[in-house]
Amino acid sequence: MAGFMSIKINKLVFVVIFTFIANLFTTVSLVQAQSVTSDMAGSISVNVNMARVLRINAPAATVIIGNPGIADVTIQDSQTLILTGKSYGQTNLIVLDSAGNPIADTLIEVIQTSDDVVTVYMGLARITLACEPVCQPTATLGDNIEFTSQAISSSVLIEEAAQ
Repeated sequence: MAGFMSIKINKLVFVVIFTFIANLFTTVSLVQAQSVTSDMAGSISVNVNMARVLRINAPAATVIIGNPGIADVTIQDSQTLILTGKSYGQTNLIVLDSAGNPIADTLIEVIQTSDDVVTVYMGLARITLACEPVCQPTATLGDNIEFTSQAISSSVLIEEAAQ
């Protein structure tokens, strides 16, 4: 009887784990590409210094970003756009077809990820560290200029040494 209960529990654990993994892969595939249509009521968010794939329902000929200092978008193919967050803030994205008709007009929000990021304040000076698995300096908009310069110089030296 104890062996029978063990088999039932093992099957239950297997089903729970399998369901979790299946849901995880479904969620990942939904997050990877977001569909953009002209009637989108919400906004599209992208992390600063990251890119995101956007799918559109009709072929795009022209893409316009309201403030190119905040985000950038490129046409990968006629129905796939690549959105890149450049600095924090909001702007809009307009997509036009070859006749100049709007396909989409939506709000873009560029945000900072807070996972594994530590911000240290020293009086008025601020520095940001990315801590995964150990803390390393990172260049973040609004950080102390000397700290940011050192972080960029250090990353350039490491990149040059790797080549």
